[in-house]
Amino acid sequence: MTAPPQVGQLQVEVVETSSLGDRSYLATDGRHAVVIDPQRDVDRIIGAAGRARIALVLETHVHNDYVSGGLELARLTGAEYGIAAADRAPFAHRPLQDGDLLEVSDRLQVRVVATPGHTFHHLSYVLEDAGEPVGVFTGGSLLYGTTGRTDLLGDEHSEELARHQHRSARKLADLLPAGAQIWPTHGFGSFCSATQASGDASTIGEQRAVNPALSLAEQDFVETTLAGLDAYPAYYAHMGIRNITGPEPLDLRAPAEAPPGELAERLRRGEWVVDLRSRKAYVDSHLAGTVSLGLDGPMATWLGWMIEWGSPITLVGESREQIADAQRELVRIGIDQPAAAATGQPAQLAADPAQLTSTPTATFADLAAALDGRPGELPPADVVLDVRTNNEWRASHVEGAVHIPLYELASRVSEVPAGSVWVHCGSGYRAAAAASLLESAGRAVVAIDDSFADARSSGVALTTAE
Repeated sequence: MTAPPQVGQLQVEVVETSSLGDRSYLATDGRHAVVIDPQRDVDRIIGAAGRARIALVLETHVHNDYVSGGLELARLTGAEYGIAAADRAPFAHRPLQDGDLLEVSDRLQVRVVATPGHTFHHLSYVLEDAGEPVGVFTGGSLLYGTTGRTDLLGDEHSEELARHQHRSARKLADLLPAGAQIWPTHGFGSFCSATQASGDASTIGEQRAVNPALSLAEQDFVETTLAGLDAYPAYYAHMGIRNITGPEPLDLRAPAEAPPGELAERLRRGEWVVDLRSRKAYVDSHLAGTVSLGLDGPMATWLGWMIEWGSPITLVGESREQIADAQRELVRIGIDQPAAAATGQPAQLAADPAQLTSTPTATFADLAAALDGRPGELPPADVVLDVRTNNEWRASHVEGAVHIPLYELASRVSEVPAGSVWVHCGSGYRAAAAASLLESAGRAVVAIDDSFADARSSGVALTTAE
């Protein structure tokens, strides 16, 4: 959580979920509060509210990247729950439409503005202090330097929604003064943004100068937006349905502890057993067959993207705190109950010492030497595997590399050419995950733990996709 900035006589507190690239907000006059786009673990929101009474919970849209905590927060606090009337939610709520004024107190008011684009029924909320607009909660509409993506409801709607997105952004810019703050939900690493957002705070006036939706003509904006869209996490397909039908209450009870024998059996069956430690700890020693997805990165995003939905997941961490942190991350995307958990160091969790293994690592300078026929003590670089996204690959990649995005690798391991594999991503996190999948498939692998930005200066030849 960041410190709440003063906006007139009101305060707006940011509740950040950096692992998913999203923000929730709590606006208060000291006595009453309004919450916008709460994540599922609403204890953070209740803690942020302090003594202020949460009177209103608002959703900008039916979210596709996380399970909302709005319904549960309203139940727990007695707050009114507001969502777009057009979404026709089956649970008790206040149906909202363009132009509605929600008066929470004599100072704290929220005005509803229809801003379709990210979804058809998307709403933004102008925060007013005694009738004066001070900022706007934009959800997936106007973001910092970009807008929300427009293809989440299907490619057949993406162009129409892109046109709506352009008009909605301009609607907000015309409606509000240049000094009005914008508070987006997405855009801090979320796959819900059309392109990478930039900055940590902004105003309407600043966005007029830098945001393509406000600087490009509609057709140019549409073409640019659609051309830049890349794949998004597969679990998004389950989020909207969960949110519109009403998520069930949160359950963070600890999963059953798996002793070494059970852990070995789960690995033997090929289940997802996720090692939550840092990738540096993982490559040093781990149980063969486990998947490296450390809590120091977007674990839930990549796990939710790679698994077959509903597959049993076992969590392995150094402590109960790591397991609890991972559970909190996973419930945000609707993975509610891990099948089991185990805590301790790999040597303590091995039913047989033969389960213990390690992964060789390298830098891009090492890769340059290996491609030059000088691998040193490492295996030769028979195959260079790039597991970054399609857009990253198109921008620049290692000459002669094979490209399989991480989210497709589990089902496409057989397509990796024969020989020892040197695998890389943009920084090392995804490379460690990919290396663990390759090892489980019996491949000799080297994980490149280095920044791709340093590849060329390290002597690696790069090219761009045609």
